Amino acid sequence: MIFPLFYFGPISYFSKLTDAADFRFEINENFRKQTYRNRCYIQGANGKLRLAIPIEHDGSRRMKDIKMSDDANWRKEHFKSLVSAYKSSPYFEFYEDDLAPIYQKNEKFLVDFNISTLEFIFGKLKLDLKINLTESYIENPDERDFRNFFNSKTEPDPKDFPEYTQVFRERFEFMPDLSILDLLFNEGPAAATYLKTIAAK
Repeated sequence: MIFPLFYFGPISYFSKLTDAADFRFEINENFRKQTYRNRCYIQGANGKLRLAIPIEHDGSRRMKDIKMSDDANWRKEHFKSLVSAYKSSPYFEFYEDDLAPIYQKNEKFLVDFNISTLEFIFGKLKLDLKINLTESYIENPDERDFRNFFNSKTEPDPKDFPEYTQVFRERFEFMPDLSILDLLFNEGPAAATYLKTIAAK
């Protein structure tokens, strides 16, 4: 299976990954704007919040060549937003010290940063998954292709996602398929079981 390489991708993405026997992450495709490749969605105090990584516009198009822009201090802002949104969640304090260094590194390439987010999630959920990368771009691969499967502009069907307790449940209806971080901070180790439940549907 071939998967895109996302920034703290949605729950549906990790559900598919945990259900995959063998997979590779695509790093040789042309970078696609307005996708989970450089953005994720969390639940904030004012509703659904987008965290987007700014990209340098230097003519590079291949995913593995895309550099993150440091014109805006987005690393500090993203981590600040996560703290503000989830500091009262049941499990944030258990993961905060290991999450912070991801935003303190000075990595230049989006691919490297996204891989660090995958390693964090795989480690915290004790998922025995290996990070293999594509060596070249294949337009019509023999294996199952998930590169266009996840659409950040499409609203997920709540029926596909069992409800769990979210931090701002008093203000908003349940928000399905947010970033995996929302599930992790609210459910902790049980998030792995939740992913398997989704995959079994």
